[in-house]
This record gives sequence, structure tokens and C-alpha cells, in this order.
Amino acid sequence: MAKQIIKAKQTEKTVDQKLFSKMVDEAIAAQNADVSAIKAHRGGKFEIAHAKPYVEAVNAMKPAGSQSKEVFALHVDSVNAHYDILKKMAKTVRPEDDPMVEHYQTPPIMEILYEEDPAFRKSADKFIKAIGKAEALISRESIRRYGGFYGPTCVVDFAFVPGSTSNVVNEILKTVDIPVEHKRAILSAKSWGMNTSYGIGGRFQAAIEAGKTAAEAAKEEVKMLQLVYDQPAEAQAILMDEAGVTSFDIRKYMKDYKARMKPTVKAAMDAGVFYGNILTVPAYCVGDIAHHISQSMFNMTKDDVVMGIIEAVSGVMESSLNQAKGKFKDEYAVLSLATGSTAAATAKILGMDGFTATMVTDLLTKRFHNYVLNNPGRGGAAELHNVDFMDMIARGERIIDHRPRGSGCTVGGLAVDLSPIERTEAVMNPQWYTYPACAITVRFSALMRLADFPCLLTSEPVTATLMTNIIALHPERPNSPARTCKFCAANQIDYKCGYCNWKEAVEGA
Repeated sequence: MAKQIIKAKQTEKTVDQKLFSKMVDEAIAAQNADVSAIKAHRGGKFEIAHAKPYVEAVNAMKPAGSQSKEVFALHVDSVNAHYDILKKMAKTVRPEDDPMVEHYQTPPIMEILYEEDPAFRKSADKFIKAIGKAEALISRESIRRYGGFYGPTCVVDFAFVPGSTSNVVNEILKTVDIPVEHKRAILSAKSWGMNTSYGIGGRFQAAIEAGKTAAEAAKEEVKMLQLVYDQPAEAQAILMDEAGVTSFDIRKYMKDYKARMKPTVKAAMDAGVFYGNILTVPAYCVGDIAHHISQSMFNMTKDDVVMGIIEAVSGVMESSLNQAKGKFKDEYAVLSLATGSTAAATAKILGMDGFTATMVTDLLTKRFHNYVLNNPGRGGAAELHNVDFMDMIARGERIIDHRPRGSGCTVGGLAVDLSPIERTEAVMNPQWYTYPACAITVRFSALMRLADFPCLLTSEPVTATLMTNIIALHPERPNSPARTCKFCAANQIDYKCGYCNWKEAVEGA
């Protein structure tokens, strides 16, 4: 009997390692699809059809073992719906419109949940009323955001950070008497689930800059936040009208997307998938189509060094993940190594020109505060990716540093292979791209462009793919926002931990 038990445990471990290897393969396929499409078309004119390799990689994703097929359907069906609808409506997407292409999915899905579950809609209505009673909180946070009180921060971060919309939503939810699962779903909707493009303080800022009083501005802010949850699709359409989006018909896109996704969402609801996961999975995975593979990306990667850094970092991730096959302790270790290896690679390239993460954090934080003074009407997401970049290089530096200062180039005991950097010509030969004898900031300058658009360094397609795999193993658990400390890099300059409430996420993790 003892031998049978041991054998069963060994078999279970083998099955898990096969699952983890599958996760690795799917993540690498998503990353490589993006990189290959970008390399093939960089410097040219973007067409939506250029994203087909990514769609093919997504269509190869399959649940294994105990993974929920309904969760995978949310991911795969969303990508296909997004691609098909966009292709019918437009040939291309202009750069100014591409960041929002991943913001048109959560609003229709939120509305499907409202329509299919009146109890959830009732809870949302209570939350909307609570927003109206939270004018003092909303006013305070909007003022702090507008004035740069928190320093560089992500207004729509996927984890809790001071100054984020999630922080404010969480504070309001604590005052509302509704089921805890509904609280968690509403919180997820403005985190990894991107319920409209709106971030806290946007309306307030615009009103103040237009000459209105703080009291008037606060009322406008409350009204907008209420609309985001009351009529998500209409709120997004209004925001896009104001942003001047012209690449395609936003309202028709959301109407068609809602119709395509309704059966998939209903199947997930019937299977008991947590509403927050239903809101999360479909949005984050579509951004590669017309955002990561896009005109703005093709323009940025005209530069050989920028392209080379993306290739080198991707190579480090692929090599590290493949070498770790058979060694992962759990599904979370796959995600940790994937994102840790790219962070380590980016920090390594930064260090090749003599720069440290602390130097860059100091520079970008000082730049932020001066930017606030020069541009009081700045966009609400202006520094969002700078913050992602700072967090990434700070983490990467800790990983590659020697023990006991760092992890000795390991993540959770798994080795990070940095050798692909040395095999990337553009990265290793900066003298080809400037005055040869003075080529000491070429890689740094390329990294500063990527600091505004680090989506393939962090990497978003990889995180989306692996999170779908993880959520499919635990479909009933809330997975967003991440209930953990981010070790915010900007804290080195603007210490703000006391204003973060990740430990107080509604009713615990």
C-alpha cells in the first residue's frame, strides 16, 4: 500500500511537470509570435493581419489535466473575436489609438454579468451609490494624483499601489454591504480587467485645468466613476470620443464583441468561474493585436538596438524557461521565472553601460516631478510604463546580484541564462550605432525608449498566457489585483508604503 501511495505521488508530480512544460511552451510561443511579427515588419506600415502569428499561437493553447476549459475559452475566444472584428472594421490602427485596443473587452463582459446575474447588478448599484457618498475620499485622491503627491505611480496598476484606481475602489468597497465575492469581482474589473480606459482623477484634473473649483471638479470625478460602473460600454465610448479615436467604430466593436463573447461568458458562469476571472482573462490577452504588434511598435523598433534588446531579453526568457523544465515546484514558479528572467536580462543590459537601477529610478522620479510642473494637464497614464520599467530593473538587479546581496542570477532557485545577450549582435556592438569611440550610452538610450513601451520586456503576452494557465487551475479564486507588495522602485525616492492598502484587499486575499 505504501508503495502504491508513493507511486501515485510520483505520477502526480510527473503530470504537473508536463503541465508546467506546456505552460512554458505556450508562453514562449506567444512571445516569439510577437517578436517575429515585429522583426518582419518593423519600419513598415502596420496592418491588423500582421498579428495573425499571435492569433495562431493563442489557438494552440489547450487546457491540460484539471485546467478549466471555460477559462481557456475566455482567453482564446476573446483573441479571435478581437482579431476578427478589428479586421472587418479596419485595415490598420493609428498609433494614438492603439493603447486602448485592450480596453474594449471588460466593459461588454461586465454588462453581460449584469444582465445574466441580477444579484451582481444589484451589488454594483450599491457600490455606485457608495461612490456618491465617497466624495471626500475621491477628492483627496484626485488632488494627490493631480499634484504628483505620490510620485511616479500606476493609475491602473495590476497590483495595489498608492495613487491607483484599485486603491480607491478598495477603500470604497470596504464601506459597502454586499457579498464578498461581488466586492472582489468589482475590484478585479478595474485591475487586470480593464473596465474602460479611465483612471482616478482624470475628470478632476480636466475640470481644474478648465478653471473650475475643486468642489466642482470633485463632483465631476464622482459622476464619471459612477458612469464607469453603471454603463461601462457607454462610458468607454464617451472616453474614446473625447480622446479622438478614429481608427474604427468603438461602439460597433463593443456591440459585436459582446455578442461574440456572450456564450463563452455564460459557460464560464455556469462552470462556477469567479466573476473577477471572467472579467480579467479576456482583456489582457488581446493587446498584442494592434498594440504590441502595431504601428507604434514598428516605428520604435526601426532602431536596431531597440529590436536587439527585445530579441536578447526574449532569448534569455526562452532559454531560462526551457532549462528549468522538470524543476518547477508549482505553477507560480513558471510565472516568476518568466518575468524574473526578463527583468534580469534588462538589468544586465542596463549595467553594460555602467548604469544602475537606482540611477534610473532617481532620474525618472526627478523627471516626473518636473514633468508635473511643466504639464499639469498630463495624461493620467503618462508615467505608467516608466513605473513598470523602474520596478522591473530594480527586481532584475536584485536577481543578478551576487549572494547574499542578491539571488546569484536565480529565481526561486532556478537559473537565469543570460548568454543570449552575448549572442545578439546589435546589443554587443553599440559602436555600430554612434561615434564608435564614444559608444557608452547607446544601449541606455534604447532602454529609455523601451521605458515608455516595455510591454515585451515585462512581458505582457507571457504574463497573460501564464495567468490564464494559473487561473484555469484555480478558477474559483480571485487572482487580481495581485495581493502582494510590489517592492515599488520609486519608493527609493518617494517613500509611500504607508499609503498602500494591499494588506487590506477587500475581505482578505
